[in-house]
Amino acid sequence: MFLVLSPLLLLKLFLVPALVALITLAGRRWGPAMAGWISGFPVVAGPALLFIALDQGAAFAAQAAHVTLMAVMANVAFGVTYAWMATRHHWPLCAAAGVLAFALVGWALVSLRPPAWVALLVGLLGLQLAARAMPRVAFVNPGGVASRWELPVRCAAAGVLVATVTWSAAELGPVGSGMLTIFPVMGMVLGVFSHRAWGGQGAIHLLTGMVKGLYAFVVFCFALALALTAMGTPAAFGLALAAALVVQWLTYQRGA
Repeated sequence: MFLVLSPLLLLKLFLVPALVALITLAGRRWGPAMAGWISGFPVVAGPALLFIALDQGAAFAAQAAHVTLMAVMANVAFGVTYAWMATRHHWPLCAAAGVLAFALVGWALVSLRPPAWVALLVGLLGLQLAARAMPRVAFVNPGGVASRWELPVRCAAAGVLVATVTWSAAELGPVGSGMLTIFPVMGMVLGVFSHRAWGGQGAIHLLTGMVKGLYAFVVFCFALALALTAMGTPAAFGLALAAALVVQWLTYQRGA
């Protein structure tokens, strides 16, 4: 007896890992800062929220997107904390400190429950401050050979997160789904492997690039939080994706 996989299930299983693989290859080609900037785009959260909308409905996904927007600065807190810890410490301590910062800031922000437009302003202003707060270090590629486990582990971690969020959404509720969606899986996986491959300076450059790329993430979640119940799932995701692409292009132009 063969297990029949639906197209939606196949999409859930392979879309995000494929995107993470492309980001990994981009990092090898153009360096950690570019990989971080690309991963700031809603590569994981976008598909996760889409699957939530398809499984649980537009209203549920709109609430989850609102929570994700509120907690964006928790993701940023992870990046800033990890980056400063990486100036002196090895990756296990950096990752632990970053996750603790994420949990504390995320709990505080979600407890306040600001409206979407306030969360948008907090996110945009917070990203400006976070970019300035990052440590400044020069990046020199040591020329090490990447581990053969790097790419599979990155892809598996992202895939597991999306699967967990979408298949547990009903039990987690909109708040739990939104918080798990914003969990810094990209920062954790990419940051740790960059740290191991290029040292602390590599992780710092990747996380700095990620902060610069999160503007598109913020706009994407804001558009979904407002548009899902008003426009329906296809139109809302089309609008949010278009807005995120425009913002991503603007940040690229500014960075260039």
